[in-house]
Formats: sequence, C-alpha cells, structure tokens
Amino acid sequence: MSQKIKVLMVDDEKRFRETTEKILTRRGFETIMAESGPAAIEKLAQHPDVVILDIRMEGMNGHETLAEIKKRNPDLPVIMLTGYGDLDSAKQARDQGAFDYLAKPCDIEVLTGKIREAIQSRQMPEAYRENRVKGVMIPIDEYTTLNSDVTVQEAIFELKKTFAARATSRIMETGHRSVLVVEKPMQVIGILSITDLMQMILPAYLSAPKPSTADSIQYSPLFWKGEFQRAIELHARMPIGEVMSPVPYDIDANASLMEATFQMSTYGVRRLLVKTGDKVLGIIREQDLFFEMEKILRAKPA
Repeated sequence: MSQKIKVLMVDDEKRFRETTEKILTRRGFETIMAESGPAAIEKLAQHPDVVILDIRMEGMNGHETLAEIKKRNPDLPVIMLTGYGDLDSAKQARDQGAFDYLAKPCDIEVLTGKIREAIQSRQMPEAYRENRVKGVMIPIDEYTTLNSDVTVQEAIFELKKTFAARATSRIMETGHRSVLVVEKPMQVIGILSITDLMQMILPAYLSAPKPSTADSIQYSPLFWKGEFQRAIELHARMPIGEVMSPVPYDIDANASLMEATFQMSTYGVRRLLVKTGDKVLGIIREQDLFFEMEKILRAKPA
C-alpha cells in the first residue's frame, strides 16, 4: 500500500520500545510509542492502523488495555506480546478480541508479517472476515458416536449412513468418513476411520518379520484372491475398541484456521478434535478447510 502503515507500540520497557521503533521505521512503518496502557489509550487519537501491545505491564496491564481499546475501536487489530510459554494469557487475549499473539522475544520478520496480515484483515469486507475453527467445525451432536463395544459390522453400517444425500449445518454431502468412539457422552476415547478399517483387514504377515522370499508371495493375486471378503467377514464381530485409533489431536475452538491447517499438516492427520477447556465441541476435518477455501474465493469480489 502507498500510505505508510501506522503502528502503535505499547510496552513499558524503554529499551524494547526504542529498538523496535528503529527496526519498524527502517521497514517503512510509521511508529507511535506508548509506555503504558493509559498512554496507549490517549494515542488512539492518532488513528493507528495496528496496535502491538505487551501483556505484562505495570499498572494497567495488557488485558485491561486491550479491553479498553476494543471498547473504543472494536475493529482495530491488536497483536499481543506475551512471555514465552504464557499460553493461558495468550488465549485470554484472543478471547478478548486480539488479532493474534507472539511470544517475546519475537522475530522481526514474524512481527512485520503479522502487522501486514492485520492490515489485510481490515481491508476485507465484513462479510468475508475469516472464520475461527468453531465457525467451520462439525458440532459434536451432528457427528456419529459409538461405544467401544459396538462391532465392526455395526460401525460400518452406521458410517455408511453418513454418506446419504443429506445436509446439516456443516456435514453437507461428504459424509463423516469416521466415527468417534465414546465411553460415555462427550468422553471421546478414540476414533474409527475408513483407514482403520483398511488397516484392520490387511494380512498380519505384511507387518511381521519375514524372509525376502516372502515378498513375491504377499503381492501375488493368486494368494490374495478372495482375501478381502474373507477378512471383512472374519473381523465383522470384533469390537471397534480393538480397531480404533487413539483420540485425535485437539485444537482450541477459538484457534485460527491457519493453526488448524498447520496442525493437520504437521501431524499428518485429516481431522482434529475441537475443544474449549476439557469440553469437546466438535470435529474439524480437512474437507471443512477445503470448503472454506472455496467459500473465500467465491466471495472474493471480481
């Protein structure tokens, strides 16, 4: 953008303010410095585009300052600076409406990147503002849940029902492709996916130690003919508790969609359990992120 981005930096450490001001100025930003919460509130009159706000400050702390900023200018993006590992404080700031948070000391490239992201978010029309995880997840009461003693056969029949042509608020027509295994209502102990069922029917010798000569046998159609049907029938009465995968990785309901994308990519999984505290709220799947990609592009003005 041709006009300089105006950044209000709020931190009670003088040396940090001075150093950051020099760096941001060299990067082409216009900087406004404030040494305290009350000073930051006064300098809102200078109409900053973004606020960088330290949480740990004497007197009026970051959370109190954030609340006052949001009261006066709800749309002003605020990036919080937290102590390393102070995740609870960061989550509180996010719940208060902070755009994002970074741990101190933070990399200047990351900080400037966040500033530009915050500006881009303000330039988007309200209707296109990015969802959080809770906005795209499938609520837990719309997801199929089964007890661990349910048989594989019963689970397959229940899973098949989710592929019926129907739509709820988030299910659409794609099906679950998995069922949550619960011990009692809302206590998830595992997950059963189509991949688990496929792993279940594979011959045991494939993962067992074997001589090299066995390689030619295990892939021979002569030996595998009819094995798919026999394996399904053999395992049909097995409890799904013996087949399921562990509880999926979880993510906070207020997390960003980029965080969900990062976790799925890092862990190599296709779905995450969505929680707030210890309470399970739902599931977010890779296809839910895909739907959101399409929605963003479709909504983008030509």
